[in-house]
Amino acid sequence: DYSVHMKLYSLAAALANITVTNHEVTYDPDTSWLKFHLGINRYALYSRDDPTVLQLIKDMQSMTVISAVVKPSGHHLKLALKMRNLAKAMFKPMRQQRDEETPEDVFYFVDLQRHNAEIAAFHLDRILDFRRVPPVVGRLVNITSEVLKVTQNEDLRAVFFTSPANNTCFFAKCLYVCKTEYAACGSPDLLEGSLSAYLPGLSIAPRISIPSPWIRSYTFTGREEWEVNPFYCDTIKQQYPYNSGNRLLNIIDMSIFDFLIGNMDRHHYEIFTKFGDEGFLLHLDNARGFGKHAKDEMSILSPLSQCCMIKQSTLLRLQLLAQSEFRLSDVMRESLQEDSLRPILTEPHLLALDRRLHKVLRVVHQCVRRLASQRHRQLRQARIQKQQTQNN
Repeated sequence: DYSVHMKLYSLAAALANITVTNHEVTYDPDTSWLKFHLGINRYALYSRDDPTVLQLIKDMQSMTVISAVVKPSGHHLKLALKMRNLAKAMFKPMRQQRDEETPEDVFYFVDLQRHNAEIAAFHLDRILDFRRVPPVVGRLVNITSEVLKVTQNEDLRAVFFTSPANNTCFFAKCLYVCKTEYAACGSPDLLEGSLSAYLPGLSIAPRISIPSPWIRSYTFTGREEWEVNPFYCDTIKQQYPYNSGNRLLNIIDMSIFDFLIGNMDRHHYEIFTKFGDEGFLLHLDNARGFGKHAKDEMSILSPLSQCCMIKQSTLLRLQLLAQSEFRLSDVMRESLQEDSLRPILTEPHLLALDRRLHKVLRVVHQCVRRLASQRHRQLRQARIQKQQTQNN
Protein backbone atom coordinates (compact mmCIF):
# COMPACT_ATOMS: atom_id res chain seq x y z
CA ASP A 1 0.00 0.00 0.00
CA TYR A 2 1.48 3.34 -1.10
CA SER A 3 0.33 5.28 1.98
CA VAL A 4 1.88 2.72 4.34
CA HIS A 5 5.19 2.80 2.43
CA MET A 6 5.08 6.60 2.50
CA LYS A 7 4.54 6.66 6.27
CA LEU A 8 7.32 4.13 6.97
CA TYR A 9 9.73 5.90 4.63
CA SER A 10 8.86 9.29 6.12
CA LEU A 11 9.68 8.09 9.62
CA ALA A 12 12.97 6.51 8.52
CA ALA A 13 13.99 9.54 6.47
CA ALA A 14 13.20 11.92 9.32
CA LEU A 15 15.25 9.88 11.77
CA ALA A 16 18.15 9.67 9.33
CA ASN A 17 18.25 13.40 8.59
CA ILE A 18 17.26 15.30 11.73
CA THR A 19 20.14 16.65 13.79
CA VAL A 20 20.29 19.04 16.71
CA THR A 21 20.02 22.52 15.20
CA ASN A 22 18.97 26.00 16.20
CA HIS A 23 17.33 26.59 12.85
CA GLU A 24 13.69 26.15 12.02
CA VAL A 25 13.05 22.82 10.31
CA THR A 26 9.89 21.89 8.47
CA TYR A 27 9.02 18.34 7.49
CA ASP A 28 6.57 17.78 4.68
CA PRO A 29 5.96 14.19 3.46
CA ASP A 30 4.87 15.61 0.10
CA THR A 31 8.20 17.20 -0.83
CA SER A 32 9.75 16.61 -4.24
CA TRP A 33 12.94 15.07 -2.81
CA LEU A 34 10.92 12.44 -0.95
CA LYS A 35 8.81 11.68 -4.04
CA PHE A 36 12.06 11.31 -6.00
CA HIS A 37 13.32 8.74 -3.50
CA LEU A 38 10.06 6.82 -3.57
CA GLY A 39 10.07 6.72 -7.37
CA ILE A 40 13.37 4.84 -7.69
CA ASN A 41 12.88 1.42 -9.29
CA ARG A 42 15.01 -1.44 -10.64
CA TYR A 43 15.24 0.18 -14.08
CA ALA A 44 16.14 3.82 -13.35
CA LEU A 45 16.21 6.56 -10.73
CA TYR A 46 13.02 8.06 -12.16
CA SER A 47 10.52 7.32 -14.89
CA ARG A 48 10.63 9.06 -18.24
CA ASP A 49 7.48 11.13 -17.67
CA ASP A 50 7.88 11.72 -13.91
CA PRO A 51 7.18 15.43 -13.14
CA THR A 52 8.85 15.05 -9.74
CA VAL A 53 12.37 15.46 -11.13
CA LEU A 54 11.57 18.78 -12.80
CA GLN A 55 10.00 19.98 -9.56
CA LEU A 56 13.01 18.83 -7.54
CA ILE A 57 15.36 20.70 -9.88
CA LYS A 58 13.28 23.83 -9.41
CA ASP A 59 13.14 23.38 -5.63
CA MET A 60 16.91 22.85 -5.27
CA GLN A 61 17.51 26.31 -6.71
CA SER A 62 15.74 27.95 -3.76
CA MET A 63 15.79 25.50 -0.81
CA THR A 64 16.94 27.15 2.42
CA VAL A 65 20.26 25.76 3.68
CA ILE A 66 20.35 25.07 7.43
CA SER A 67 23.53 23.03 7.77
CA ALA A 68 26.80 22.35 5.94
CA VAL A 69 29.55 19.80 6.51
CA VAL A 70 32.66 18.82 4.56
CA LYS A 71 32.21 15.65 2.54
CA PRO A 72 35.39 13.53 2.89
CA SER A 73 37.25 13.18 -0.39
CA GLY A 74 40.63 12.44 -1.87
CA HIS A 75 41.00 15.30 -4.34
CA HIS A 76 37.68 17.09 -4.45
CA LEU A 77 36.29 19.98 -2.45
CA LYS A 78 32.61 19.34 -1.76
CA LEU A 79 30.04 20.07 0.91
CA ALA A 80 26.98 18.19 2.10
CA LEU A 81 24.17 20.72 2.54
CA LYS A 82 21.02 20.06 4.52
CA MET A 83 17.89 22.04 3.72
CA ARG A 84 15.05 23.31 5.90
CA ASN A 85 12.68 20.67 4.48
CA LEU A 86 15.22 17.93 5.40
CA ALA A 87 16.42 17.45 1.82
CA LYS A 88 20.17 16.91 1.37
CA ALA A 89 22.32 17.90 -1.58
CA MET A 90 25.99 17.74 -2.54
CA PHE A 91 27.55 21.11 -3.40
CA LYS A 92 30.60 21.15 -5.68
CA PRO A 93 31.94 24.68 -6.10
CA MET A 94 33.27 26.22 -9.28
CA ARG A 95 36.99 25.54 -9.59
CA GLN A 96 37.66 26.80 -13.12
CA GLN A 97 36.06 28.87 -15.86
CA ARG A 98 33.98 27.34 -18.65
CA ASP A 99 36.67 27.83 -21.30
CA GLU A 100 39.52 26.40 -19.23
CA GLU A 101 40.77 23.01 -20.39
CA THR A 102 42.51 20.24 -18.48
CA PRO A 103 46.26 20.81 -19.08
CA GLU A 104 47.88 18.23 -21.36
CA ASP A 105 50.32 17.07 -18.68
CA VAL A 106 47.65 16.43 -16.01
CA PHE A 107 46.73 12.79 -15.35
CA TYR A 108 43.04 11.88 -15.25
CA PHE A 109 43.26 10.84 -11.59
CA VAL A 110 44.45 14.27 -10.40
CA ASP A 111 42.21 16.38 -12.62
CA LEU A 112 40.09 19.08 -10.94
CA GLN A 113 36.37 18.68 -10.54
CA ARG A 114 34.14 20.79 -12.77
CA HIS A 115 30.76 21.80 -11.39
CA ASN A 116 29.43 22.43 -14.90
CA ALA A 117 30.42 18.87 -15.87
CA GLU A 118 28.15 17.53 -13.11
CA ILE A 119 25.27 19.62 -14.44
CA ALA A 120 25.86 18.72 -18.08
CA ALA A 121 26.24 15.02 -17.25
CA PHE A 122 22.79 14.95 -15.65
CA HIS A 123 21.22 16.50 -18.74
CA LEU A 124 23.06 14.12 -21.08
CA ASP A 125 22.10 11.09 -19.01
CA ARG A 126 18.46 12.15 -19.24
CA ILE A 127 18.69 12.78 -23.00
CA LEU A 128 20.23 9.33 -23.52
CA ASP A 129 17.22 7.95 -21.59
CA PHE A 130 19.45 6.23 -19.02
CA ARG A 131 18.08 8.20 -16.03
CA ARG A 132 20.87 6.95 -13.77
CA VAL A 133 22.31 10.31 -12.62
CA PRO A 134 20.60 11.92 -9.60
CA PRO A 135 19.10 15.34 -10.40
CA VAL A 136 21.69 18.13 -10.58
CA VAL A 137 21.16 21.86 -10.83
CA GLY A 138 23.41 24.90 -10.89
CA ARG A 139 23.06 27.35 -8.04
CA LEU A 140 24.66 30.54 -6.75
CA VAL A 141 25.42 30.02 -3.06
CA ASN A 142 26.27 32.75 -0.58
CA ILE A 143 29.09 30.95 1.19
CA THR A 144 28.99 33.38 4.12
CA SER A 145 25.29 33.24 4.98
CA GLU A 146 24.48 29.80 3.55
CA VAL A 147 27.59 27.90 4.64
CA LEU A 148 29.78 29.65 7.22
CA LYS A 149 26.94 31.04 9.35
CA VAL A 150 24.89 27.84 9.39
CA THR A 151 27.59 25.22 9.88
CA GLN A 152 28.18 23.73 13.30
CA ASN A 153 31.20 21.90 11.98
CA GLU A 154 34.35 23.40 13.49
CA ASP A 155 36.58 21.83 10.83
CA LEU A 156 34.64 23.71 8.16
CA ARG A 157 34.60 26.99 10.09
CA ALA A 158 38.37 26.78 10.47
CA VAL A 159 39.07 26.78 6.73
CA PHE A 160 37.27 30.03 5.87
CA PHE A 161 39.37 33.12 5.23
CA THR A 162 39.30 36.46 3.41
CA SER A 163 41.49 36.75 0.33
CA PRO A 164 43.64 39.81 -0.50
CA ALA A 165 40.86 40.83 -2.91
CA ASN A 166 38.38 40.83 0.01
CA ASN A 167 36.59 37.73 -1.25
CA THR A 168 35.35 35.05 1.12
CA CYS A 169 37.16 31.77 0.49
CA PHE A 170 37.31 28.30 1.95
CA PHE A 171 39.14 25.05 1.39
CA ALA A 172 38.61 21.67 3.01
CA LYS A 173 40.57 18.87 4.57
CA CYS A 174 41.27 16.11 2.09
CA LEU A 175 44.20 13.93 1.12
CA TYR A 176 45.75 15.91 -1.71
CA VAL A 177 44.86 19.33 -3.11
CA CYS A 178 42.78 20.79 -0.28
CA LYS A 179 45.04 23.70 0.70
CA THR A 180 44.67 27.47 0.73
CA GLU A 181 46.15 27.75 -2.76
CA TYR A 182 43.33 25.52 -4.04
CA ALA A 183 40.57 27.37 -2.18
CA ALA A 184 37.19 28.20 -3.67
CA CYS A 185 36.38 31.91 -3.45
CA GLY A 186 33.17 33.87 -3.73
CA SER A 187 32.73 37.23 -5.41
CA PRO A 188 32.80 38.48 -2.72
CA ASP A 189 30.43 35.93 -1.11
CA LEU A 190 28.51 34.43 -4.04
CA LEU A 191 29.96 31.25 -5.49
CA GLU A 192 28.40 29.15 -8.22
CA GLY A 193 28.41 25.39 -8.06
CA SER A 194 26.49 22.24 -8.78
CA LEU A 195 23.88 20.93 -6.39
CA SER A 196 23.25 17.17 -6.65
CA ALA A 197 20.28 15.55 -4.95
CA TYR A 198 21.21 12.94 -2.36
CA LEU A 199 20.06 9.38 -2.83
CA PRO A 200 18.18 7.68 0.03
CA GLY A 201 20.41 6.90 3.01
CA LEU A 202 22.24 3.58 3.11
CA SER A 203 20.09 2.44 6.05
CA ILE A 204 17.01 2.85 3.84
CA ALA A 205 18.40 1.87 0.42
CA PRO A 206 21.75 0.01 0.76
CA ARG A 207 24.22 0.28 -2.14
CA ILE A 208 27.45 -1.51 -2.90
CA SER A 209 30.45 -0.22 -4.80
CA ILE A 210 32.06 -2.65 -7.25
CA PRO A 211 35.39 -2.20 -9.07
CA SER A 212 34.93 -1.79 -12.79
CA PRO A 213 36.29 -4.69 -14.89
CA TRP A 214 37.83 -1.96 -17.05
CA ILE A 215 39.41 -0.09 -14.14
CA ARG A 216 42.43 1.99 -15.12
CA SER A 217 45.83 1.88 -13.55
CA TYR A 218 46.22 4.65 -10.99
CA THR A 219 49.98 4.72 -11.24
CA PHE A 220 52.14 6.56 -13.75
CA THR A 221 53.44 3.41 -15.48
CA GLY A 222 50.98 0.57 -14.77
CA ARG A 223 48.95 -1.26 -17.41
CA GLU A 224 45.80 -3.29 -16.79
CA GLU A 225 45.03 -6.55 -18.59
CA TRP A 226 42.22 -5.02 -20.68
CA GLU A 227 44.74 -2.53 -22.09
CA VAL A 228 47.01 -5.26 -23.49
CA ASN A 229 44.65 -8.19 -24.16
CA PRO A 230 42.20 -7.63 -27.05
CA PHE A 231 40.28 -10.78 -25.98
CA TYR A 232 39.85 -9.58 -22.40
CA CYS A 233 36.06 -9.46 -22.69
CA ASP A 234 35.92 -13.19 -23.48
CA THR A 235 37.20 -13.78 -19.95
CA ILE A 236 34.82 -11.26 -18.38
CA LYS A 237 31.83 -12.89 -20.11
CA GLN A 238 32.59 -16.11 -18.21
CA GLN A 239 32.66 -14.45 -14.79
CA TYR A 240 29.84 -13.68 -12.36
CA PRO A 241 27.91 -11.36 -12.52
CA TYR A 242 28.77 -10.64 -16.17
CA ASN A 243 27.93 -14.13 -17.47
CA SER A 244 24.17 -13.54 -17.39
CA GLY A 245 21.61 -10.76 -17.21
CA ASN A 246 22.17 -7.10 -18.09
CA ARG A 247 25.21 -6.25 -15.96
CA LEU A 248 27.71 -6.29 -18.81
CA LEU A 249 25.32 -4.38 -21.08
CA ASN A 250 24.93 -1.78 -18.33
CA ILE A 251 28.73 -1.49 -18.11
CA ILE A 252 28.76 -0.82 -21.86
CA ASP A 253 26.03 1.83 -21.45
CA MET A 254 28.21 3.51 -18.85
CA SER A 255 31.28 3.39 -21.10
CA ILE A 256 29.33 5.13 -23.88
CA PHE A 257 28.15 7.78 -21.43
CA ASP A 258 31.70 8.29 -20.13
CA PHE A 259 33.13 8.48 -23.65
CA LEU A 260 30.66 11.20 -24.60
CA ILE A 261 31.61 13.33 -21.57
CA GLY A 262 35.31 12.40 -21.73
CA ASN A 263 35.46 10.86 -18.24
CA MET A 264 38.39 8.48 -17.71
CA ASP A 265 37.92 8.19 -13.94
CA ARG A 266 35.26 5.46 -13.66
CA HIS A 267 37.10 3.07 -11.36
CA HIS A 268 33.98 1.77 -9.54
CA TYR A 269 30.26 1.58 -10.09
CA GLU A 270 27.42 1.42 -7.57
CA ILE A 271 24.17 -0.53 -7.53
CA PHE A 272 21.24 -0.76 -5.13
CA THR A 273 21.39 -4.14 -3.41
CA LYS A 274 17.57 -4.32 -3.23
CA PHE A 275 17.29 -4.89 -6.98
CA GLY A 276 19.85 -7.69 -7.13
CA ASP A 277 21.98 -8.45 -10.17
CA GLU A 278 19.41 -7.04 -12.58
CA GLY A 279 19.46 -3.55 -11.08
CA PHE A 280 20.83 -0.57 -13.01
CA LEU A 281 24.24 1.04 -12.46
CA LEU A 282 24.34 4.48 -10.87
CA HIS A 283 26.21 7.09 -12.94
CA LEU A 284 27.68 9.06 -10.01
CA ASP A 285 30.56 11.55 -9.72
CA ASN A 286 30.88 13.00 -13.22
CA ALA A 287 32.86 16.14 -12.33
CA ARG A 288 35.92 15.01 -14.28
CA GLY A 289 34.03 15.03 -17.54
CA PHE A 290 34.18 17.72 -20.24
CA GLY A 291 37.84 18.49 -19.61
CA LYS A 292 39.17 18.42 -23.18
CA HIS A 293 36.81 19.13 -26.05
CA ALA A 294 39.39 18.27 -28.73
CA LYS A 295 40.42 14.93 -27.20
CA ASP A 296 38.41 11.75 -27.81
CA GLU A 297 39.79 9.04 -25.54
CA MET A 298 38.87 5.88 -27.44
CA SER A 299 40.06 3.59 -24.64
CA ILE A 300 36.96 4.60 -22.64
CA LEU A 301 34.93 2.65 -25.22
CA SER A 302 36.90 -0.57 -24.64
CA PRO A 303 33.91 -2.40 -23.08
CA LEU A 304 31.96 -1.74 -26.29
CA SER A 305 34.77 -2.39 -28.77
CA GLN A 306 36.04 -5.54 -27.01
CA CYS A 307 32.67 -7.13 -26.18
CA CYS A 308 30.78 -6.00 -29.30
CA MET A 309 27.50 -5.88 -27.38
CA ILE A 310 24.99 -3.06 -26.98
CA LYS A 311 21.38 -2.77 -25.87
CA GLN A 312 18.95 -2.28 -28.71
CA SER A 313 17.30 0.60 -26.82
CA THR A 314 20.68 2.33 -26.41
CA LEU A 315 21.59 1.90 -30.08
CA LEU A 316 18.21 3.23 -31.26
CA ARG A 317 18.57 6.31 -29.04
CA LEU A 318 22.10 6.97 -30.32
CA GLN A 319 20.99 6.60 -33.93
CA LEU A 320 18.13 9.03 -33.30
CA LEU A 321 20.48 11.62 -31.78
CA ALA A 322 22.80 11.31 -34.79
CA GLN A 323 20.06 12.53 -37.14
CA SER A 324 20.18 16.18 -38.16
CA GLU A 325 16.70 17.01 -36.83
CA PHE A 326 17.55 15.53 -33.38
CA ARG A 327 21.26 16.32 -33.26
CA LEU A 328 22.71 15.62 -29.81
CA SER A 329 24.44 18.99 -29.51
CA ASP A 330 21.19 20.80 -30.32
CA VAL A 331 19.17 18.78 -27.82
CA MET A 332 21.83 19.35 -25.13
CA ARG A 333 22.05 23.07 -25.88
CA GLU A 334 18.30 23.40 -25.49
CA SER A 335 18.20 21.31 -22.32
CA LEU A 336 21.07 23.20 -20.65
CA GLN A 337 19.29 26.51 -21.29
CA GLU A 338 16.96 25.50 -18.45
CA ASP A 339 19.75 25.88 -15.89
CA SER A 340 20.18 29.20 -14.10
CA LEU A 341 23.98 29.13 -14.53
CA ARG A 342 23.77 28.91 -18.34
CA PRO A 343 25.78 28.65 -20.46
CA ILE A 344 26.90 25.37 -18.89
CA LEU A 345 29.10 24.13 -21.74
CA THR A 346 31.09 26.06 -24.32
CA GLU A 347 30.22 25.54 -27.97
CA PRO A 348 33.32 23.36 -28.67
CA HIS A 349 32.21 20.92 -25.94
CA LEU A 350 28.69 20.77 -27.39
CA LEU A 351 30.00 20.08 -30.88
CA ALA A 352 32.38 17.44 -29.48
CA LEU A 353 29.31 15.45 -28.42
CA ASP A 354 28.25 15.05 -32.06
CA ARG A 355 31.74 13.97 -33.12
CA ARG A 356 31.98 11.42 -30.30
CA LEU A 357 28.51 10.08 -30.95
CA HIS A 358 29.49 9.29 -34.54
CA LYS A 359 32.60 7.53 -33.26
CA VAL A 360 30.46 5.36 -30.98
CA LEU A 361 28.28 4.39 -33.94
CA ARG A 362 31.42 3.70 -35.99
CA VAL A 363 32.62 1.25 -33.33
CA VAL A 364 29.22 -0.46 -33.44
CA HIS A 365 29.48 -0.70 -37.23
CA GLN A 366 32.97 -2.19 -36.94
CA CYS A 367 31.62 -4.74 -34.48
CA VAL A 368 28.85 -5.70 -36.89
CA ARG A 369 31.39 -6.23 -39.66
CA ARG A 370 33.70 -8.20 -37.37
CA LEU A 371 30.90 -10.47 -36.11
CA ALA A 372 29.61 -10.97 -39.67
CA SER A 373 33.12 -11.93 -40.79
CA GLN A 374 33.47 -14.38 -37.89
CA ARG A 375 30.10 -15.89 -38.71
CA HIS A 376 31.10 -16.25 -42.36
CA ARG A 377 34.34 -18.05 -41.36
CA GLN A 378 32.42 -20.35 -39.02
CA LEU A 379 29.92 -21.28 -41.74
CA ARG A 380 32.70 -21.84 -44.26
CA GLN A 381 34.57 -24.06 -41.78
CA ALA A 382 31.39 -26.01 -41.07
CA ARG A 383 30.86 -26.60 -44.81
CA ILE A 384 34.45 -27.79 -45.22
CA GLN A 385 34.10 -30.19 -42.32
CA LYS A 386 30.81 -31.50 -43.68
CA GLN A 387 32.36 -32.04 -47.10
CA GLN A 388 35.32 -33.88 -45.57
CA THR A 389 32.96 -36.12 -43.60
CA GLN A 390 31.01 -36.97 -46.75
CA ASN A 391 34.21 -37.73 -48.68
CA ASN A 392 35.36 -40.11 -45.96
